[in-house]
Amino acid sequence: MTDQAMPAALSARDVLRLPNYRRLWLGQLVSEAGDGLTNLALLLLVNAITGSTAAIAAMAICLAIPPLTIGLFAGAYVDRADRRRIMLASDLLRAIVVLGFVLVGSADRLWLLFLFAFVQSSIGTFFAPARGAVIPKVVPSEGLLAANSVAQATRVIAGIVGAGLAGLIIGLAGVFWPAFVLDGLSFLASFVLILGLPAVVGQISPSPAQTAASTSAGATVAPAPAPTPGIFASLTLGLSRVAQSRLLSTTIASLAVVMLGLGAVNVLFVPLMTRVLVVSPAWFGPLDMAQSASMILAAGMIGAIAARIRPTTIITIGLVGVAVLIALTGAVTAIWQVLLLMFLVGWFVSPLQASVVTLLQTNVVDAERGRIMSVLNAAMSAATVLSMAFAGIAGDVVGVRNVFFLAGAIVAVGAVISLIGFRGTQPRPVVEEGRLPAFATPAVD
Repeated sequence: MTDQAMPAALSARDVLRLPNYRRLWLGQLVSEAGDGLTNLALLLLVNAITGSTAAIAAMAICLAIPPLTIGLFAGAYVDRADRRRIMLASDLLRAIVVLGFVLVGSADRLWLLFLFAFVQSSIGTFFAPARGAVIPKVVPSEGLLAANSVAQATRVIAGIVGAGLAGLIIGLAGVFWPAFVLDGLSFLASFVLILGLPAVVGQISPSPAQTAASTSAGATVAPAPAPTPGIFASLTLGLSRVAQSRLLSTTIASLAVVMLGLGAVNVLFVPLMTRVLVVSPAWFGPLDMAQSASMILAAGMIGAIAARIRPTTIITIGLVGVAVLIALTGAVTAIWQVLLLMFLVGWFVSPLQASVVTLLQTNVVDAERGRIMSVLNAAMSAATVLSMAFAGIAGDVVGVRNVFFLAGAIVAVGAVISLIGFRGTQPRPVVEEGRLPAFATPAVD
């Protein structure tokens, strides 16, 4: 027992005053803005070279597959190596790879574009977990919530800025290579910033067992650590928990079905704008800002909404709203209509996402939340990839507008699943021994 007061929580301004965290933050800001540049530029380049929605879908899949496969092993690797060196190598390699996109300007080199995109995405799967592991080394525990909040906000803002800049460059200049060169420079800037971090932040801290063994008198051999369940064992446990809970199985099933529709929308949004409405790529920036603005505004009202409506009801209402707006997007005839619909969809998406996270946080014990989240992410990612592959074929066969109508119908099916599955269920927040109910404690995303 001690009379010493607990340190006050740091604000976002406080953590940004920490020199090492500021380096990480500035590196994230420039590199993720560069990612936003390249991701949109790649889709626009494929669209310009081929005019095929199938090719656009293939590019989206190339970018999506590495996080689902290689990313699984990348997280384990960064816990065994120097994380600072991993980030430096990742930035340097990606700076080189993205410049390879400049070499592609015709259909006969399209395969090279797909190869470079896959390699770049694969390298990036090592950077993200390494950066996340380094943050606690440069920020005190009372500042982690603020630091992670700044990182999340930066990710959204940088993506919007990058996509908007790509739209302006390509729409006004009519060329693609400046976007890729700027992305390469952003990785080099991140490299320089991370290089300024002290080497110690990248080193792995010893385990409690190793520390105890090294400090105990006469100890010569560290005790063997308790065995950690493998990836497949953890997945099996997560699946069994989902199968036993109607609440969890309904949440995951409905969202997986929804992503079967939304994955196609993400692929075909570029063709809808450039080939159906025939508008300049410069409009992608305002469209992203319209949806982001409404999501931020809706986030400020979630507390009032949750006080009156159950999370399960919010999820169903959110899915119905998204289904209607996606279908209406297929019928647009002017860019101002798309701007309006993007602004409206954010009002449904933000409460929907918050409600899903709340259900998982409050109805699953802490020791199993990661496993349940992995099941949810796997189901949604698999559905997204399938939907993107379908979009590439269906867009050419039945037309882009009809795929939007179909996507809206699929999201509506997800809403029906949630309506039926949640009926009669009652969320039961778990109470773990020695702790308050999860809903009474602040959640950290």
